[in-house]
Formats: sequence, C-alpha cells, structure tokens
Amino acid sequence: MAVVGALGAVAVAGSACAPAGPDRDGQPGAAPPPEVGSFELEEVTIAELGRQMAEGERTSREITELYLDRIEALDRQGPTLRAVIETNPDALEIAEELDRERATGTVRGPLHGVPILLKDNVATADRTTTTAGSLALEGSIPPRDAFVAVRLRQAGAVLLGKANLSEWANFRSNRSSSGWSARGGQCRNPYVLNRNPCGSSSGSGAATSANLCAAAVGTETDGSIICPASANGLVGIKPTVGLVSRSGIVPISVVQDTAGPMARTVADAAALLSGMTGRDPLDGATAGSPVPTDLGRHLEEAGAADLSGVRIGVGRQFFDRDSRVDSVMVEAIEALRSLGAEIVDPVEIAHRREVGRHEYEAMLYEFKAGLNEYLAGLGDGAPVASLADVIAFNEANAEREMPFFGQEILIEAEAKGPLTEAAYLTARGEASRLARDEGLDAVLSELRLDAILGPSGGPAWVTDLVHGDGFSVGSSGAAAVAGYPNVSVPAGHVHGLPVGVSFFGAAWSEPTLIRIAWAFEQAAPHRRPPRFRASVDEA
Repeated sequence: MAVVGALGAVAVAGSACAPAGPDRDGQPGAAPPPEVGSFELEEVTIAELGRQMAEGERTSREITELYLDRIEALDRQGPTLRAVIETNPDALEIAEELDRERATGTVRGPLHGVPILLKDNVATADRTTTTAGSLALEGSIPPRDAFVAVRLRQAGAVLLGKANLSEWANFRSNRSSSGWSARGGQCRNPYVLNRNPCGSSSGSGAATSANLCAAAVGTETDGSIICPASANGLVGIKPTVGLVSRSGIVPISVVQDTAGPMARTVADAAALLSGMTGRDPLDGATAGSPVPTDLGRHLEEAGAADLSGVRIGVGRQFFDRDSRVDSVMVEAIEALRSLGAEIVDPVEIAHRREVGRHEYEAMLYEFKAGLNEYLAGLGDGAPVASLADVIAFNEANAEREMPFFGQEILIEAEAKGPLTEAAYLTARGEASRLARDEGLDAVLSELRLDAILGPSGGPAWVTDLVHGDGFSVGSSGAAAVAGYPNVSVPAGHVHGLPVGVSFFGAAWSEPTLIRIAWAFEQAAPHRRPPRFRASVDEA
C-alpha cells in the first residue's frame, strides 16, 4: 500500500513545541491516561460548539482555552501523544476578536470561533512555522498563508496550531515510521499508545480523535488522509484534486496532492471541507469545480438515512488480507443494503499493480520540481533553498534527522530531471490513463455505480522504528492516482482498534459520497472515543 504521503508541507517563539529529544521511541508516558468522558468538550460537534456560542453558554476564547489545556494535558504530558508540533501563540487573541464579531451580530458561518488544527505542511504567515516536520525548515515562516489557511480564516476558524506528521509527508524513506518527524518525534495512536496512528496526516488524526481540537486539516497524495482517519476512528475526506487549493502546501505531486478534512463525524468533515474550498488563481486545478460549497446543507436536505437507488460496488480485490477486517466490511455492506442501497458484488478495478509502479516513478520527478519551487518561494532568508540542500542538511545533522531511517527517496528524487523528460511524461501519462480511463471511469460507467466500497485500512500496527511501517490492508490507491474523491468512515473495531470503510467514486462526486457516508454513519455509528491504553492487552 503506497501510503507515500499526504501532500506534502510547521513552529516559533511563544509556541508550545512537542519534545523531539531522546524520548522519541514511541513508549507510553508515565502519567496515567485521563478518564474517558472527563473532558468538557468530549466528542462535541462543530454544530454544537456553534450552538453554545450562539446561546452564550461559551465563548470562542473559552473553547479555545479548553482545547489548549487539553493539548497540554495529553500531548505534552500524560499519554504524550506528540500529535501537535506547536500551538498558535495568538489563538486566544484570535478567538477574542471572533467573539467581539459575534457580539455585534457578525457570524461568518458554521466555523466561526471553532478551533482547527492544520497539518505542519500547510503554510501560515503568522507566528507559527511551516516545516513539514523537518529541522531543515525549523523557524521558517512563509511569506503568505496557504489558500486553505486563507479560506479558514475567512470562515472564522481559530487556527489552533500545527499537527505533527510523517516528515516530508512520508516521502523520505522506504523504512520510515508513519507519524515520526524530527521536529515532533513519534506520534502515538490514542487508542493504544504503542500502536501507529498511520501517516502522513498522523497528528491531524490523533489530535482530532483525542479531542485536542474540533477538527483538523490533513493532506493526501496516496492514503495519507484515508489511512490515519481509519486508524484513529475518524471521518476523512480526500477530495477530488482541484476542489481544495494546493497553493502554499509543501508538495509531493502536482497531480495527486490535495488537502482535506479529518473529523469525528461526517457532518463535521463536510462543514470543514466547505470552509476550505474556493477558486484560487494560484492553483488552476480549482477553476472547474462544480461541487457546491455548502456540503453541510446538502446533508440536511438528505433528510432520512435512505440510500434507495444508490448503487455501490464492492471492491473484493481489496479483501482477503485480514479476515477480521473482511468481517467488518461484510457488516458494513449489510448495513448499506438495509438502507436501500443496491450492492454490486464484486467489482474489479483493472491495472492496480501497474498503476502503482508508474505512480511512484512520476512522483519522484514531481516531488523534486514541486519542492524546489516551494522552497524558492520562501525567499532569500529560507534555511534551505532546494531538495539538494535538504539532503545535505540531513547528512550534516544525521544524528537528529536520521536516527531511525534514511532519506533514500529524497536521493532518488534528486537524481531525476525536469518534468519535460520523456520518462516522466510516460510514467504520469500511463498512471493517469490506467487509473482513470481504464480503471475507475471504466468500472463506474460500465456498472452504473455511484461508489465503490473497500477497507480503508487494517487495525493499527505496533510502531517499529527499526523496521518501519506494517501496512496490510487498504484501498486508497485507485482514487488517489486518478485524483478522485474518497471518504472513510468508522466501520468497526479489531481488538479495540478502529477500522474504517472507504467510499470512492468519480471526479466531483463528493456530495454523493458524503451522503452515503452520512447515511452509513447514522445507521451504524462506530465512532468511540479513545481510551489511551498502553497496549491491546491492557484491561
């Protein structure tokens, strides 16, 4: 499973920074975990936060302060999740200003006053830095916000801080440990602390699941929203490439990269996605989106959880890797059938192996070109100016940057030429053709499907800094390479570890996929707050 990163691209004076020193081995902290349900905002939804602020029960400042205290208690102490690299030193001041707006009758929308975390590859021109988890960019403040950050500020969200991630969005080494970055250390899965949160949007997933924020922004190139959403018991939406701007986000692939929401409910994910969308002149892919900007209203209009007339194919080629996960998927299929969905079983997506080979070759070229462009845009004062500089920095600081795994993917990418080379054009052309024309488009059209179902991932593996990740189950690749949408929803548990089900479909089919995910969630609610167990055999 090529969970090679969420998209790729943060920390500064006055911010709280998770330790990245000797205690980076993923072992649980000594302090006992908090009592589940003891947090005042435990599992609270975005809509409920809005209601509380509208009725004067809480202010945005009070809500923001509660989340900051929660981060201090769980991320810096207690279980020491290491899900947050740094908090925004201006968060309380921003919340107070939004409270003043509300008091004068100005409410920007559902996100007004709601604290949101950003993955540490989403640029912000404030007092938090943007580093993609790398010490090579430590202290870097971009000249402008990423368009996603601009849109969320306009929507009234409180940008609470930066979430930890797999360094360089998991595009550094074939033996990397998801959730590890030199700046943030090893992020932990809040369900079982010695298990992995999956990457590269590991911190966004762990923080949202542990109720350190209302919701978070992740990024994906192939699997980096879907897998951590599954492993952390969340809803994750990987949008069609072009629904959400990529400008100002540390890149991997100009063709596959996208940001997306990670939340505890489908409605929350839809609300956050709505606040992130918009046409950006710096990202031409956003020009043609036909998707409505208010996906929350789309859910309200759906009314009852009825999927009559919806055709969902079962991607059986993603089964038979873990019988326990298969059992969860079978229960999900039966729940969908009970909602009136027409199940088409099985369906086969062609050329999956060939697509992965071409995808990786193309991404090596795209990463070099995209990262060099991003770093050049930081200006003359940037700590590094090119991929070659990053590689040299890592070699010079190997004890801190490469204590567990190397940078062979970075070296391989640096050896590639420009995006005009025939080898690149062939690789990307074949990946796109096989994934779209002969892959998803073909099967969706032929069988008249609204969506295809597959397992989002298996139960979280034990974090292993020696051997790296232990991916076993997943279905994200087809939609990722095609640039098509994918929604993961909690579907069950294996030994107390969450497992998600994915619904993916044609370009711009977010409203349909979100409707399916919401109906499934209503009929079969499987989200449980984490218990911060040290291991699966802990009582």
